[in-house]
Amino acid sequence: MSTETSGSSTEGDLGRRTLRKVAWRLMPLLGLLYFVNYLDRVNIGFAGPNGMNAELGLTATVFGLASGIFFIGYLLLEVPSNLALHRFGARRWITRILVSWGIVATIMAFTPNATVLIILRFLLGVAEAGFFPGIILYLTFWFPAEYRARAVGWFMVAVPISTAVGSTVSAVIISAGDGLFGLSGWRVMFLAEGIPAILLGVVTLFALTDRPDQARWLAEDERGWLRRRLDAEAAEVEAGGHWPLRRALTAPRILALAFVYFGVTYGLYALGFFLPTIVAGFEQQYGTKLDTIDKGLVTSIPYAVAAIGMVVWSRAADRAAARRDGGFLAGERGRRWWLALPMILGGIAIPIALYLQDPFSAIAAVTVCAVGTCAALPTFWPLPSQFLTGAAAAGGIALINSLGNLSGFVAPYVTGGLADLTGSQRAGLWVVGIVTVVAAVVALSVGRRTSRVPESQNTG
Repeated sequence: MSTETSGSSTEGDLGRRTLRKVAWRLMPLLGLLYFVNYLDRVNIGFAGPNGMNAELGLTATVFGLASGIFFIGYLLLEVPSNLALHRFGARRWITRILVSWGIVATIMAFTPNATVLIILRFLLGVAEAGFFPGIILYLTFWFPAEYRARAVGWFMVAVPISTAVGSTVSAVIISAGDGLFGLSGWRVMFLAEGIPAILLGVVTLFALTDRPDQARWLAEDERGWLRRRLDAEAAEVEAGGHWPLRRALTAPRILALAFVYFGVTYGLYALGFFLPTIVAGFEQQYGTKLDTIDKGLVTSIPYAVAAIGMVVWSRAADRAAARRDGGFLAGERGRRWWLALPMILGGIAIPIALYLQDPFSAIAAVTVCAVGTCAALPTFWPLPSQFLTGAAAAGGIALINSLGNLSGFVAPYVTGGLADLTGSQRAGLWVVGIVTVVAAVVALSVGRRTSRVPESQNTG
C-alpha cells in the first residue's frame, strides 16, 4: 500500500512514514470488513439460480424485490447511523453494525418462504446502515485529500474481490454443503458467510482506533504531523464556505452527487445480482455446459480484472490531482473526468454483452463494464470531501450514499421485472447502460461546481 506522490507533493520522510503506517494498520482490516459486508449483501445472487429460487418459488420479479429491498432499510437509517458514528466513535459503532448484520445474515439460512426472505433482506439493510459511509468518513480522519482516492480504492477493492472470490467460494459451499445439517446448499452458504461478520465485530472492538490522537501505534511526531496536516485541510475547506448539517442534507449539489453515485452503483448491483443468472443462461443461449463451480469461476473473471483496474485507476487519479499543469485531467477539478470516463466505458459495454455471439466475447464485454464501474467507485468519493467537513460531512456523505444506493433496490427490481416481461435480460441491461452514461454527464457538470468559493457565492 504505497503512499508516495511525485514532484512538489512529496511529503518527506516523516509524512511518507506516517501514512505508510496508517495504511498498513487500517486498510487490511477495513478491506476485510467490506469484503464480508459486500458478500453478505450480494450472496443472494449466488443462492438464487442455485436452488433458492426453485425451493422458495421465486419469479425473477420477486427475486429482484428480495435482492433490492435491502436498500430500503439501508436508506431509512443511513444518515442517523453515520451521525451516531461521528458522535460515538467508529470503533464502537462499526462493531455494533457488524454484530447486528451478522446475526440477520445467519438467520437467512433458515428462510421458509419468499415473505420471510423479503423481511430478512429488509432487516439486513437496517442492520448494515451506516457501515459504508461510516468508513468513507473514517478515512477522512486519517488520510489527507491527495491520498484519499487511493485509500478509498484499497478499501473498495473488496467489492470486486468479494464477488470474484465470493462467487467461487459460494459455489463451492453450495455444492459441497448440500445436505449438511439437513440444509440445502444455498442455506449452508448463508450460514457460513454470515458468522464471520459477528466474529469480526469482536476483532474491530479491540483493533480499530477512532482518531489519530489516540493512535499509540504512531510515534508522537507522526501523530503531530498527521494532525497538523488534516487540521490545515479542514480549515481550508471551511474557509471556502461553511456547510452546516442542514444545508448538507438539502443542497442541490449534494442531490446531484447522489444521482451520480446512483448511476455508478446501478451497474454494479445489476451485475452483482444478475451476472450469476446470466452465466447460468449461457447453456441455453450458447449450448455451453457448466456445473455450479464452473459458473462461479466464470462469474469471478470480470471482478478479478476489475480489482486490478480499480487500484491502478485510483492511484493515477490521485497523482493527477496533485499536478498543477493545467490539463483537464489534472488538479482537484480534474477528478470529475477520472470519474466520468470509466462510467461511460462501462455504460456502453454492458448492453453490448448480450448481443455477442459466443460466451467468451460476452464475458469480455461484461469485464469491460465491471472494470469501468469499479474504477469509478474510488474516484467518486473525494468529491464530497472537497467542500464538506465535520458533522456536515457525516450527514452529507451518508445522504449521498443512501440515495445513491437506492439503485440497489431499483436495479435488480427493474432488471428482474423487464426479464419477466420480455423473456430476456437485454432490456434491463440497456437501462443499466443508459442510466450509467447519463450519470457520467451529470458528473462532468457537477464537478465544475465543487471548487471552493466564498460563502456569499456558494449557494449549493
